[in-house]
Amino acid sequence: MENAAYLNHSGIALTEANRPNDAIPLFQKALAMEPGNPLLWLNLGIAQQRVGNYDEALDSFGRAVFIDDSLAEAWFSLGLIYYDLEQFDEAENCYYSALNRDDYAPKTWNNLGVLYFSMGNFEDARHCFEEAISITPLYYDAVYNLRDACRELGDYRAAAEFERVLGSFGRFQANSRGNSR
Repeated sequence: MENAAYLNHSGIALTEANRPNDAIPLFQKALAMEPGNPLLWLNLGIAQQRVGNYDEALDSFGRAVFIDDSLAEAWFSLGLIYYDLEQFDEAENCYYSALNRDDYAPKTWNNLGVLYFSMGNFEDARHCFEEAISITPLYYDAVYNLRDACRELGDYRAAAEFERVLGSFGRFQANSRGNSR
């Protein structure tokens, strides 16, 4: 028998298998059963975002945080969309909302740093990348971005050190969701 938890699990599996179009109806069916479940709204938003339905994803993430304001991942996901839409003030506000709920989130720190980097605010970008790698020292994207921020700031000694660290990763590929330059 299908229940909301089963539909949610199936939808997550389809989204992770790069089949978000197939996942969306499952999340919608689950939400018909449990319209007050913020995780269902979050997962629906992630699937909608992956297919490029940003307006619908914004609505879904908005519903998730309306139901549970403490849901850091929904705030983070809102920030991703606003960044993609080049609405940087909104993205920054969402990333800070996510960090206010979970400041031990390296992806959020990294993406906030990417936002600052793209705005030319290299000092704040550097601080964010440093926060990300203080949480997860082997976070390739953050180390890469920190190296570039150091270069932009003229701190070539630090940039060279981060270049060395990147070289130690070898063929390691970053496996993170979020913005990377």
